[in-house]
Amino acid sequence: TAIEEAVPNGEKRDCRQLARRTLAMDTPSVDIQNIRAKYNNSQEPYLLEENLPTTDPFSLFDTWFRDVASQSDLTFEEINAVSLSTVGKDLRPSSRMVLLKAYTPTGFSFFTNYTSRKGHQLEENPNAAMLFYWPKVNRQVRVEGVVEKLPDEMAVAYWNSRPLASRIGSKSSLQSEVVPNRQFLESKKAELTDLAEREGTHAITKPTAWGGFHLIPRYFEFWQGQSDRLHDRIVFERDMDIWLLKRLSP
Repeated sequence: TAIEEAVPNGEKRDCRQLARRTLAMDTPSVDIQNIRAKYNNSQEPYLLEENLPTTDPFSLFDTWFRDVASQSDLTFEEINAVSLSTVGKDLRPSSRMVLLKAYTPTGFSFFTNYTSRKGHQLEENPNAAMLFYWPKVNRQVRVEGVVEKLPDEMAVAYWNSRPLASRIGSKSSLQSEVVPNRQFLESKKAELTDLAEREGTHAITKPTAWGGFHLIPRYFEFWQGQSDRLHDRIVFERDMDIWLLKRLSP
């Protein structure tokens, strides 16, 4: 099949076995073909170029972020949750949710363990993408760019501002490393909790391999959903020092 032709030879057998197991399942999957959500942004039904409050994508992101932050009846708690996608030298993309910790007129910052899978991938290939999705207002923002490591003093300052439990949890884990079981992590946590009780919270210092990344955008896409699927897609793409605005077909 066309799918098998695109898969490396060593993995075709696994794909065929998975397909057979899927077809052989006795319990039918959830019927998702007819799921339809009605999109409606009552404040701004359509995203029109002439009504944009600004043609600076950083300022427009700030406007959208402040708007969703002002919503009092959100169905989720972390509006700064963002899907981060990376690709290492093996060319296999991976995505995960991280928490945005700052955004400025130069980019978007988050913190992680540099030895994690995403840390290794960003070391091998600094190109990355972020996706913010806010279903309450039927909007999403895609950002693509290149990451740089934040200065270590910024990582230290943020680390020290975190709740003690978060610091202990982060320091208990060598992110993305294989561990034997949950108890292994709980034991590390207990050791650090005891250390904090004996020597004070300052003893839970930032791990050397823990720090921040700053994504510097070269591409923004502001998306607003429409129930007829003629979604609005407004793109800003950097050309030297100028942001070019264009509309994409949905």
